[in-house]
Amino acid sequence: MQGLTPALRRIAICLQYDGSAFHGWQRQTSLASVQETLEGAIESLDPHRPVRAVAAGRTDTGVHAAGQVVHFDTAGPIPPDRWARALNGRLPTCVRVRAASEVPSDWHACFSATYRRYRYTIYNARTPNLFLAPWCWHRYQLQLAEGLMEDVLADLVGEHDFSAFQRAGSRRSHARTTIQAVEIRREGDLVVTELQASGFLYGMVRLLMGQLVAVGEGRLDPDAFRERWRRRQRHAVKEAAPPHGLCLLRVGYPHNPFLQPAWYDGQPQFRLGFSDPPPTWHPLSTELGFQG
Repeated sequence: MQGLTPALRRIAICLQYDGSAFHGWQRQTSLASVQETLEGAIESLDPHRPVRAVAAGRTDTGVHAAGQVVHFDTAGPIPPDRWARALNGRLPTCVRVRAASEVPSDWHACFSATYRRYRYTIYNARTPNLFLAPWCWHRYQLQLAEGLMEDVLADLVGEHDFSAFQRAGSRRSHARTTIQAVEIRREGDLVVTELQASGFLYGMVRLLMGQLVAVGEGRLDPDAFRERWRRRQRHAVKEAAPPHGLCLLRVGYPHNPFLQPAWYDGQPQFRLGFSDPPPTWHPLSTELGFQG
């Protein structure tokens, strides 16, 4: 029957991207964004209507994603399981769709999520490594004391006000969120941190990692770290970790729309021994000392 509007279906996709090619997820004026790039590819396949792609989290400029989740509505004839292949044929190679699935019309990539998990990777050796540079923060000055970093990080688990780790420009009405799980592990020259929360504040992970590294290098006393976030001393949190070490690892839902191989742990991890470790420090060192 002529004149009828095609019925809309909601499609969820699991998305990977190299953040170094983009000025973040969100559409920008005259700057390349993941959202604009993806929406352009979708519109080339479904010309019936303007497309709005909604993500589970708005990653910043230079931040990577291994398991970003996005939904969009479509009236086109492409079957849900064909969307991944169709989009990958139109996206640049720095963006890949891992899986696609049809979801209910009230399912929402952001609001239906129960957690987001980020991974931050630090390369802690003196010698540069070309293959690690795009994905890790190279800290070569001192060997990080990951045990101290783990101790102070454990205190953050639970619901708290994390105003100290929120960049200016946030549109949130409050700074409370719930950190569900934390993990720090050393694998030779690599120090890997994973943080899982119901949601993250604007710039939160990078500001937090900057403070953790200061603790691990002996530049910040653990008690001063605790004081800063508990008393919401945003003015004292000045160092943010660079974006390229950060990756949105995955997003969780009560009933995940994708098979586990597509979404669970899509960022490969390097395996290194101790190649050229930096000098160590001691908490009682008078040469380095702690700074509050």
